[in-house]
Amino acid sequence: MRKKVIFKGIALPWLLLLPQLVITGVFFFWPAGQAIYGSFLREDAFGLSRDFVGLENFRDVLADPNYLAAGWNTVVFSSSVAIGALGVALFLAVQADKAIRGADAYKTLLIWPYAVAPAVAAVLWLFMFHPQIGLFGRALNGIGIRWDYQVNGNQAMLLVILAAAWKQVSYNFIFFLAGLQSIPRAVLEAAAIDGARPFRRFWTIIFPLLAPTSFFLLVVNIVYAFFDTFGTIHALTKGGPGQATSTLIYKVYVDGVQNLNFGASAAQSVILMAIVIGLTAVQFRFVERKVHY
Repeated sequence: MRKKVIFKGIALPWLLLLPQLVITGVFFFWPAGQAIYGSFLREDAFGLSRDFVGLENFRDVLADPNYLAAGWNTVVFSSSVAIGALGVALFLAVQADKAIRGADAYKTLLIWPYAVAPAVAAVLWLFMFHPQIGLFGRALNGIGIRWDYQVNGNQAMLLVILAAAWKQVSYNFIFFLAGLQSIPRAVLEAAAIDGARPFRRFWTIIFPLLAPTSFFLLVVNIVYAFFDTFGTIHALTKGGPGQATSTLIYKVYVDGVQNLNFGASAAQSVILMAIVIGLTAVQFRFVERKVHY
């Protein structure tokens, strides 16, 4: 029998919730409110004067071809990172879940990269793929493949996608492995006795049972690709060459910090927040219908 806890009065429940409410209010609602307020203003570079301009910042941003290019870069980047990180993590989790020698060591090594900061992970990839000093960069040039992500936009985009996806694989791996270990072995053994081959067992039994985990990770990975990859892009390419790797989150930084256009930067952050909230709502509205818990 489970004992049901009933609080006497409302003071204690609110007191227990207070730390989380304070953190959420200070670090999310307050900055979000400031961004929304700032998106309707136009300030000088020194913040000495402010003028209310209504929706003019939004009109200027949406008419900027560089911003539209950054939006397309974000679509390519975020979808590639999410699909790549989820696919590789699922493959590694399936392999690590097998009864093989040294499986615990493999699992530990696959989890470690998640502890690496995004900027540090980007520097590691920089040392590997730098055209002059990188191990793989020099090797590619040595075999006749012209590799220089500093001047080739497609190569730069490929590099930041690989670095960002590699950083997220460990996080996805943890959840996929936990989901695989929660699947009853009796179900898989019964399917094997019935003659189902490993590939068929995966697509008809394992993958459907991982649907809740996959849906959760899909939402998390899209949010990660939109927001948490700034450090990776900044350390590797700084949005270049040209605007080839400039995403929406990086454009917010460029206009707000480098160009000191605070109104446009605030408007871009509001648009980005609305896009992510909208994508999350769409996923819960349509994708979750196909998830069986």
